[in-house]
Amino acid sequence: MARPGKAGRLARLIVLAFGAGPLLAAPSVDALVQAYRDSPSPARRRALLQYAAAQNRTENGALARFALGIIAHSEQDYASAVENLELAKPGLPALGDYIAYYIAASRLAAKDISGLERDLAPFQSLPAPSPLSEKAVLLRAGAMLESGRPAEAAQLLASRDSTLPQPEAGLLSGKAYEAAGDLAQAVRSYQQVYYRYPDREEAAAASEALARLRQSLGDGYPNASPQLMLERIERWIAVREYGRAEQELTTLAGLAQGPEGELAQVRSGAVLVLRNSPSAGLRKLQSLNVSSPEAGAERLYYIALAARRLDDDAEMLRAVESLGTSYPGSAWRLKALVLAGNRYLLLNRPEQYEPLFREAARSFPSEPDAAYSQWKVAWNAYLRRRSDAVDLLRDHLVRFPESSQAPAAMYFLGRSAEQEGSLPAAAAFYRTILKRFPNYYYGLLARERLERAPLAQAAESAETKAFLEGLGLSEKKAASAGMRPSAATRRRINRARLLSSAGFSDWAEAELRFGARTDGQPSLLAVELAGSRSATHERIQVIKKISPDYLSVEIGEAPARFWQFLFPLPYRQVLMSQSQRRDLDPYIVAGLIRQESEFNPRAVSRSRAYGLTQLLPSTGRSMARQSGIRRFRTNMLFQPELNLRLGISYLHHLLTQWRGKWEHTLASYNAGKSRVEEWLTWGDYREPAEFVETIPFTETREYVQAVLRNAALYRQLYGPASKRAVTAPEPVRKSVRPSAKKSRASRKATPQRKRRR
Repeated sequence: MARPGKAGRLARLIVLAFGAGPLLAAPSVDALVQAYRDSPSPARRRALLQYAAAQNRTENGALARFALGIIAHSEQDYASAVENLELAKPGLPALGDYIAYYIAASRLAAKDISGLERDLAPFQSLPAPSPLSEKAVLLRAGAMLESGRPAEAAQLLASRDSTLPQPEAGLLSGKAYEAAGDLAQAVRSYQQVYYRYPDREEAAAASEALARLRQSLGDGYPNASPQLMLERIERWIAVREYGRAEQELTTLAGLAQGPEGELAQVRSGAVLVLRNSPSAGLRKLQSLNVSSPEAGAERLYYIALAARRLDDDAEMLRAVESLGTSYPGSAWRLKALVLAGNRYLLLNRPEQYEPLFREAARSFPSEPDAAYSQWKVAWNAYLRRRSDAVDLLRDHLVRFPESSQAPAAMYFLGRSAEQEGSLPAAAAFYRTILKRFPNYYYGLLARERLERAPLAQAAESAETKAFLEGLGLSEKKAASAGMRPSAATRRRINRARLLSSAGFSDWAEAELRFGARTDGQPSLLAVELAGSRSATHERIQVIKKISPDYLSVEIGEAPARFWQFLFPLPYRQVLMSQSQRRDLDPYIVAGLIRQESEFNPRAVSRSRAYGLTQLLPSTGRSMARQSGIRRFRTNMLFQPELNLRLGISYLHHLLTQWRGKWEHTLASYNAGKSRVEEWLTWGDYREPAEFVETIPFTETREYVQAVLRNAALYRQLYGPASKRAVTAPEPVRKSVRPSAKKSRASRKATPQRKRRR
């Protein structure tokens, strides 16, 4: 009987290692690698080795060797890592930097540094930026340290300190100084790691080194400055580790004197306020007597915050007034002014919030909060039909041309011009909005105004155009230079596909993200990465992260798949039929679902709303009862068809209550009907956009704008009259495989997170 050939032996080995199935017919490198990484075994390693041998002169064979080398490095089998990576090198010139880096890393780990400089030579003449360049500097410094040249290593790290990855570079710098005998400087490097990155694993290693050096140096040990100790505490507060922060604040308050000790005492009170004990925090802060300006200003701010949380307006205003008297230029005063202004904004007390916002914008003109504050003043003037409204809107554009409120200022200047009969001026404002903000809410409104006669034929005012051009607005970035990938973009995509084919999807994703930041076209790289995701919500999230300014991209400037991934329409048949059954605009329904859950049927919000339309269990139960569904259970809201049915029923219920007014309906869906009823009493709104702009909750205001904007884009993409209308997303070609790491379920936005676009 004839003996099986090489292919037959390989197939049999794959069956033994992985079982019969698709791999028997056509084994792929990434499948073999992923299976081995998920569950390492000698049989699976042999299968991968034999695959590499069988495909010796092919790119797939080189990818198998590459994977074997990387896996061997992670398993600390450095000799095998170097051997396999050297064999992979000729067949993978596009990944030369990855191969060079891991050969050098393996040699360094094995204490074999004789050829390490040669191994890292490719980084001296890269054809394009590499995501591994700065890490390669750490390898070079590590080799210097290992070869008995610690002073050179320390010098190299110091010269590149601002660009190197931290805290890894700081820890290596400490080791270099320690080996060079400069123990005091070693302590300072370790302290930077320990105090500035307390939540990173390197902090533990730095702590051990500091304990060792403290013993060696004795009285000569340079203690960390109180400022550095405060940085560590600030980090704990930033990551909401309030218990750790309190422990260390207690220690610092006992050790530090002067301004730092006072700051420690103030922050002890601040932590109580932040961890929802405002009464205790207020008592502690009021009991403190501090002389340091920094501590004094911070103390007053947290008194104001505690008082606001306790609804004690008198105490809040006393703190704000004291800040203005004692610390007029402090950043804490700005925070307190905005804090108090927002308090009265939510209560609709313009006579109280306008002076606070006006002072914030006047006293801190270059701070980001100044634009927000001035806008609240300008908007109140416009809503009250005051004579200074137009001047304030124009002032906003002059002072803050790049603010997020700029398109609103342009739009309402256009509306004012219309009301004054100046159609050319209005046309100039609207066309500028369309040019710069084509897919934003105010871009949608500007388009609608320009479609009306006689504005459609109006010539633009030369005076208004000159005013707008004189603002110095930044040029809109080209999305993708059309839809044709540049050489740099093609290089990134090719590298990402190679990494994915080798089973390293996480590196492939990092490569595309790096390309989007450096030399590639973000929208095309985003499409490449989104194409690897099977879940609709993951595709949306990927493109948002890689191409965050996608709303400034014209529909024709990016590929069709870019828009289909960003504005998908899964469950289309059910969505359309249920919307038509309730006589709802299906594109508004789609826009709402995109904003609520990004079409993730398993989404659960922090307020425990469930599924595609993010229904609360109580609402779901009520709608189910009205629909004749018995024995309703909360987990039924994870069923897409049922969730759509109930969510659309609820949306129809609200729309009926609001007599077909979508702006009111959507605001109620997000914030509750009673709040909307209150907001409607706040002004004599001449158009829906005025009501929307008046909504005091940033989350709800942006939510309404986003859903209506989404609906407009859905009509453009899927509507019957659209030239780009599609019946279904294009088939996705397999490219970058999704990472094995599970993504978090989409959550309904909180007031901070709802700013997502």
